[in-house]
This record gives sequence, structure tokens and C-alpha cells, in this order.
Amino acid sequence: MNGVFDLGGTDGMGKVQTVENEPVFRAEWEKAAFAMFSNCFRAGFFGVDAFRHSIEQMEPADYLLSNYYEHWVHVVESRGSAKGVIDLAELEQRTKFYLDNPDAPLPRREDPELLAFVDAVVKSGAPANRPTDKIARFKVGDRVTISADSPRGHTRRARYIRGRTGEITGAHGAAIYPDSAGNDGPEAPEHLYTVRFTAEELWGPETAEPNNTVYFDVWEPYLTLAS
Repeated sequence: MNGVFDLGGTDGMGKVQTVENEPVFRAEWEKAAFAMFSNCFRAGFFGVDAFRHSIEQMEPADYLLSNYYEHWVHVVESRGSAKGVIDLAELEQRTKFYLDNPDAPLPRREDPELLAFVDAVVKSGAPANRPTDKIARFKVGDRVTISADSPRGHTRRARYIRGRTGEITGAHGAAIYPDSAGNDGPEAPEHLYTVRFTAEELWGPETAEPNNTVYFDVWEPYLTLAS
């Protein structure tokens, strides 16, 4: 799926602005948005890939004009509504209530098991490796070319690597395939590799910085042996 979210290699976006000693959260509500991810992941709203795809489905203007954690809130609302867990009209009413009554107490719920799960996921993440009977078609040292077509739906095959050739530097076994799981399909594990691209291969000899390389993790269906 192509869209404004796929910014790798895009021109005209300006210099990345960094903030010295930037806080982890810029507002109190961002802390709640951060916690929602693990809660809703455990509740079955989404996996990581479907979460990313929901962000990709935002209106382009809304995506560009909203911040990082606003994207997360969008996913919780849209996926929760799709699952029948969140009523958007009720959410709107509750939002208005707390805007009008900012000192009103928020609902509280004690759930030690959920708290332990969130603590574990935040610290260690959730592994994406999965067993498979498929035999790996490629090995470290192979030169491979990335498929150049534009896929429908979610993919981790960024535009700037499509049609480019690089060398496999790592083989990681099988992992959840984003192009299936991200589109609400099965996990469908596929072999995962790290591919090294020269900057010249990606950006061309006239614009690439000399001696630079880019490493990118790619799934086996994206690859063919380079001729």
C-alpha cells in the first residue's frame, strides 16, 4: 500500500528537527495512549501489523497533521469500533463530558494480570518468530532483488527498496508475514532476512553519500535471486 506514511527516500519533507532532552511524553494523555496499545493488543483488537495498517488507513491530511500518539488513539477507536467493543457515539459523549468536567474522576479497574502483561510487553516486546516447515530459499551471501510491484494493503516492502538489489547478511528463521497478518489474514510465517543495500543502489551515483549502506529486513516472498 502506497501512501503519505511511507516517507523513506521521499524528497521535500525538510530537515528532521531534533529536540535536546526531549521528554518521553509531551502531555499526560500520551501516557494513556501508550498504555492502550498493550491493553488492546491483549484484548485482540489487533496484532502489530494490523495496528500499522490501521494507521496507514487514516485520511492523509489527518495523518500528516496529527502526532505520533494521536495515530495510536485513532487505531484504538477504529479497531475497537470494528470489533463492536467501542461505540463511537458513546465515546463522543464521554469525551465531551470530561472536556466539560476536567476534574471528574476517571473510571478505575484493578486487573493485576493485565498489568503484568503490559509490564512484560513494554519491557521485552512480543516475539514475532514462528515455526514453519518451509525450507529457506536463500542464504547469507546471496544477492537478491526486491519485487518492484506496488502491493495492495499492508506491506513492509518500502517503496525505496522495490526493484533494488542487495546482499543477504542475516537469516532469522520464520516470522509473522506482515502482508498477511497486517491485512487481517493468518500469521502465515515466512523466512525473514536482513539485506544490505549500497546507498548508490538506492539513491543513484549522483546523490548517494559515498560508502554508505542501508540494512533492511525483508520477507522471503519479496525476493528473487539477482541475475
